[in-house]
Amino acid sequence: MPFPRPARALGLPALAALLTLAPPLAATALAAETPRRLDVQAEAELAVVPDRATLEARLWEQTPAVAEGSERDTDAEALRQARQRLEERAAALIRRLEAEGIASKAITAGSLQVQPQRLPGMQRDDAPSTPRVRTRLQRPVSIEIEDLARLPGLLDALTEAGVNALDGVRYDLADREAATDEALVKALAKARHKAELMAETLAIELGEVIAVSETRAPVFQPRMMAMSDARPEGAGHAEYRPGTITIEAGVNVSWAIAEAP
Repeated sequence: MPFPRPARALGLPALAALLTLAPPLAATALAAETPRRLDVQAEAELAVVPDRATLEARLWEQTPAVAEGSERDTDAEALRQARQRLEERAAALIRRLEAEGIASKAITAGSLQVQPQRLPGMQRDDAPSTPRVRTRLQRPVSIEIEDLARLPGLLDALTEAGVNALDGVRYDLADREAATDEALVKALAKARHKAELMAETLAIELGEVIAVSETRAPVFQPRMMAMSDARPEGAGHAEYRPGTITIEAGVNVSWAIAEAP
């Protein structure tokens, strides 16, 4: 029985021609799948001047220091007296702030904080020193300020009221969303400017926007600043400058490149 004849193999000339045609065909298909596009990355910064602030202060009272382990190291009466003094001072401070024109809702007196403290003992002759203990009772106070021009006067009022610590000022914006929107618009405008400059230099024409994304979302962070006294000698109130807060935004934008006429 005769076997079937195999199909005739391609000759060398035909095979060489096929390999020669393959790269141009692949390149044409790749070009068809890859759009003509111009990718631009841009970042922008927006400096904003704060228009409101929160002033942080603290009041505290302490029980008398006694030797550790003594019967009085947890004296309930001493704690009661310290708390009473603290509450009276906090109430007087709030009344003083309200007299300065601060609304009650703008004043926040934090909850009572109790902090045991261990102090080094007092050395006497050659006898070993005994550590001492006491308890600090503390209340934080926050004041929201919508008019920054009033800040120096409020600081003077707090000092005269005998606050134990002024922790600084946290500057903020009344309309954070508008500021972050403006930073994003600024980044997009910068991306368009860069794209138009590149198109003009390369003699190409921009088509429609085909992709856009954020590389850095604009976020406003209130800034906590220590208080500095810039008052010249002999002047009245101290001068406190809030400075500016920087908001950064970044975008990636892709434009189609229009076909040449």
